[in-house]
Amino acid sequence: MSKIRVKQTLMLFVMVSAPCLVHAREATPAPHADEADAMQDMIVVTARRRLEDAQTVPVSLSVVGDGLLNRTYTVNTNQLSQLVPTLNYSSANPRNTAFTIRGLGSSVVAVSQANDGLEPGVGFYVDQVYHARPATAAFDFTDIDQVEVLRGPQGTLFGKNTTAGAINITTKKPSFDFGVESEASFGSRDFIQAKAAITGPVIREVVAFRLSGSITRQKGYLDNIARDEKQNNIHNDAVRGQLLLTPTKNLSLRLIGDWANFKNNCCAQVFVRVAPTLKPAAQQYIALAANALGGPYVPPSINPYDRVSSNDAPLGVDTQEGGVSAIADWTAGGATLTSVSAWRFWKWDAANDRDYTGLHIQTTQHIPSRQDQYSQELRIASNAPGSIEYVGGLYYFNQKIVGRPISIYGPLATYWLLPAGRPANLLDGYQTDGRTDFRTDSYGVFGELTWNLLSRLAITGGIRYTYEEKNGLYDVRTFGGLATASASLINDKNSILRTQNYTAHIGDGSASGRANVAYRFTSDVMAYASFARGQKSGGINMSGLPVYPAGVPGQTSGDPILSTATVRPEKNSTWEAGLKTSLLDRRVTFNIDAYYTRVTDFQANVVDNAAVIALRSYLANIPRVTVKGVEFDAAARIGAYLTLRASGAYANGEYASYPNGPCPIELTGSSTTSCNLTGKALAGLPKWSGSVGAEYARPMPIGPLDGDIVLRADANAKTKIFGDAAGSAYTVIKGYALVNASLGYRTQHWELGVFARNLFNRDYMQNLTVQAGNSGLIVGTPNEPRLIGVTFRVRD
Repeated sequence: MSKIRVKQTLMLFVMVSAPCLVHAREATPAPHADEADAMQDMIVVTARRRLEDAQTVPVSLSVVGDGLLNRTYTVNTNQLSQLVPTLNYSSANPRNTAFTIRGLGSSVVAVSQANDGLEPGVGFYVDQVYHARPATAAFDFTDIDQVEVLRGPQGTLFGKNTTAGAINITTKKPSFDFGVESEASFGSRDFIQAKAAITGPVIREVVAFRLSGSITRQKGYLDNIARDEKQNNIHNDAVRGQLLLTPTKNLSLRLIGDWANFKNNCCAQVFVRVAPTLKPAAQQYIALAANALGGPYVPPSINPYDRVSSNDAPLGVDTQEGGVSAIADWTAGGATLTSVSAWRFWKWDAANDRDYTGLHIQTTQHIPSRQDQYSQELRIASNAPGSIEYVGGLYYFNQKIVGRPISIYGPLATYWLLPAGRPANLLDGYQTDGRTDFRTDSYGVFGELTWNLLSRLAITGGIRYTYEEKNGLYDVRTFGGLATASASLINDKNSILRTQNYTAHIGDGSASGRANVAYRFTSDVMAYASFARGQKSGGINMSGLPVYPAGVPGQTSGDPILSTATVRPEKNSTWEAGLKTSLLDRRVTFNIDAYYTRVTDFQANVVDNAAVIALRSYLANIPRVTVKGVEFDAAARIGAYLTLRASGAYANGEYASYPNGPCPIELTGSSTTSCNLTGKALAGLPKWSGSVGAEYARPMPIGPLDGDIVLRADANAKTKIFGDAAGSAYTVIKGYALVNASLGYRTQHWELGVFARNLFNRDYMQNLTVQAGNSGLIVGTPNEPRLIGVTFRVRD
């Protein structure tokens, strides 16, 4: 890392920390507000779009506050999944990001399977604003106050396509009291991270501000010997500015602007294994690599945990997101009216080596894209306990995504991707260019009412009606490669890349809703049962369509199958029962629930086996998917110094009906095939997962310092998952367990700690991908090695 970069980071940290350090020396010590104390206080959530105690809300949810985020050094959604077992995260790169709850949501599990026409089933919200693209979850958290992970359909109140659940993030608000928070961390592989926030009044009791930001840098952990560079590094920046206006005691307006950048030399994948296929031996990886032009190709390592690659094409991710929003709250008697207005953007570009080798098969692949969204929500909600409590409102959402698919093949593409006998330069320079344009308009009206029938019995019912219009344009042309008039050679070129132009439209309306009954046996023990129905609107294929093979009556070989341009809406029905308890003056909390979910017309990406490259995916409906399971969350304070937490999940997800699915790599041949995947396990869902944590904080004055020595350890584990939808035995990601730990000294105003993520340096695969051409090569992204670092935090 350059000296200039280190100096810039230190200057940011010192400038913001200095006032706080001075104040800390002058301040009179006060009682510490640690996680253990907070456990006895009410945890306020907005799961039903009004402020409530989490233990009184008859919804299965997990809450992670800023204290736990800081003390576990959790900085993004991927690391959040280590604290919330029901949340699973996969990201081959930011565009190809998938997060699921109970195994449902986005089905992207590998490079090339992101589809702009597929919307996630897990709603991602920051300060009440819906983020439409899953890629935004890849950015680092900035100035977070609390994260709520809501499980099961949340379509009644959270609206946009939340058939699987919602991640509801709340950032810290401006304060009318002056305050500063800052921290700097240094660690392995030149890791450096700085965070800072400052807040205070502009006009006392009328206008307050908050400004926060973060930067993260770290050297890559994967060696590319072909390009002599480190890959999979971290280079992230973020800034957030806020104003809070309270012209009267009943009216508040919060203005928020934020921007984040993810500009990394990533995302490289390495050799994992070779799977046998049903293709002729000469078209399988072992023979292809042994007879590659210029001599046999040998990967630099067959152990993925050596973290070495020879990918020859340049890599690089440059993605940004940001926006502005305005949240207005007006309290009038027993009701609060809320308006949430927002504009957001997401801008993406990345270079990939899509053949994942040191051979010149595919030299360029990227899809520069730009997404803009506008949303407006109006709500009215009761703000005081009563026999009737309610929330209702209107919602509008508009989205536009424009992309430019670019793909260029190299001199070895013909040899690697086509049968022998073709001119060697047939595909050299063969490429695509074009434009995709996807647009959405969504309108919603919703309401939910809770009737406290008896002092201990409450009945809740809610419904939402959503109407959506979607339009898609796909216009991609091919050119380059060997000029030829031969029909057979043209067909060969089309099997790799094909000129296609089509438009598609969807307009549909649907109702979502939920009903539950909650009974309080005591003030600290509540049981509930619920039924929820959610629907995710239909989608449009924005990555090209499969084509008709020869011999189909009324169709010419190579014609696009226009019936696959759109997919039907996805419907989710979930039955759930749960128990929430707070015992021993809230020193112990234990919540447990059981559920059964049935999804019809499950939307997923499937691979077109007719395409030679076999990474051309398109949207389709899986007839029926089911998931059933049990989950729990628990926390306890033992004595004066020790706090414990634990959470776990058992989930059994399967394709209940999937008679015509894609075949796993070991059953893939040279012709179009389909396989019956009915009864196969759902991809990306571990059957067992869990997380435990413990913190021991004991007062230990050192001279004039009045502070605590703090020891913390957190562990999470999960069993194996299938890395692709076809359930191949060769794309299974083995289960693993991780341990994170820290040791520090904490006072009222500052904290110094040493931390370790992946303390025992456990190796595991984050994702697996089948190589282009179905040669049998399996590649993947190994995890980051152990990170050891030191952090200094200051707060006032």
